[in-house]
Amino acid sequence: MKVGIARVYDEVGKDPDRRVLVDRLWPRGLARSDAPFEKWAKDVAPSSQLRTWYGHVEARFAEFARRYRHELTVPPAREALEELRVQAATADTVLLTATKTLKRSHAAVLKNVLSGD
Repeated sequence: MKVGIARVYDEVGKDPDRRVLVDRLWPRGLARSDAPFEKWAKDVAPSSQLRTWYGHVEARFAEFARRYRHELTVPPAREALEELRVQAATADTVLLTATKTLKRSHAAVLKNVLSGD
């Protein structure tokens, strides 16, 4: 199956129940009743400390990705990652984030982990 990434604010695709929010914090300006997804996997998001350290500084992305991959190996992230693996193995899945720069986001790293890269 295919794993994609998108901004949570983007237009909803064909199947919103296959969309998963992977941010630790709820997206600003989005009412819970209007959420364009069925699942919120906040335990798979980077820790607040790691997210704050990274601060979307491009030069830190490689180190951020390494640290984040490590965080995904310990509970509760490990269990949340396994749930996503099961979903991604049975259906196309879109990982949602509020981050503006998708290619240097935790969602991009998570997509690579789920894809086996």
